Amino acid sequence: MEARFTSADFFAMFDVPFLHGRGWSGADDEARARVAVITRDLSEKLFGTVDSVGKSIRLSQHEFRVIGVIDDWAPRPRFFDVTNDRFSGAEQVYVPFQTSRALDFGAQGNMNCWDDSRKVADDPEGNRGVNAPCAWLQYWVELGTVEKADAYRQYLRNYSDQQHTAGRFQRPTHVALSDVMTWLDKNNIVPGDVRLQLWLALAFLVVCLLNTVGLLLAKFLRRSSELGVRRALGASRWQIFQQCLVEAGMIGLAGGVIGLGLAWAGLWAVRQQPADYAALASLDGVMLATTFVLAIVASLLAGLLPAWRACQITPAVQLKSQ
Repeated sequence: MEARFTSADFFAMFDVPFLHGRGWSGADDEARARVAVITRDLSEKLFGTVDSVGKSIRLSQHEFRVIGVIDDWAPRPRFFDVTNDRFSGAEQVYVPFQTSRALDFGAQGNMNCWDDSRKVADDPEGNRGVNAPCAWLQYWVELGTVEKADAYRQYLRNYSDQQHTAGRFQRPTHVALSDVMTWLDKNNIVPGDVRLQLWLALAFLVVCLLNTVGLLLAKFLRRSSELGVRRALGASRWQIFQQCLVEAGMIGLAGGVIGLGLAWAGLWAVRQQPADYAALASLDGVMLATTFVLAIVASLLAGLLPAWRACQITPAVQLKSQ
């Protein structure tokens, strides 16, 4: 069973929805209270569909009281922790951080140390000691203004300078604050081949549009006699223009239907890959609507020039050629 050891602010900062109960308070964390928040799936697995707040669970031979049940919540990618299983679901149990240290629950995640083992051995808590030359904690802060961000950045600089002076940090101070999207980009959450596939798809779309322009232009000009007769019978240039655009739009709609089938087949193929993000390949309602809108808009754009050329046909010249 996966667990996360965190502070009381985790639930409010990341807008975690609760089905029952609540998260713990800062006082619970400081008091090292043996309380826990569990997921809806775990609650139903252990206690059924009843409200499990107030019931007890055992973690590593220690008893914890359930104070909250999280509703369905599994952000993907798991932006708040990209070190392990970044595309998997959320943990099933949440425990106060100070409680996890008091009960020696260990650490779940990456452990990076930059000094020899002697300093780690000198610390009673080993590599998880406060003064150990190791990094294993992740900090997230919510800063609502630029002023707060600047103040926090200066706080981090001061801390780093102090640690460097004390000999714990070996490298010069380098402080950076990243928002969620920047953090995901730094950690290469979206693989490079996915970006390459996007650019290839856009290039393929441009090639298709150019081919469509040429085909529609040939199609409409080949019907010059028909369009000339329509003009002679009273149709205006605007009506001819509209007719050609409607035909282009219908072609785009048909292309959208075919493209949707190809997209479903392609997503199925992606889900068969061993990549950790493969399970996320799906087609939702917004993407479905976007597919048809993009197909129709693209075909209309491609049909503008052919439609304009078609409505410039002179009726007299076409009638004389008959």
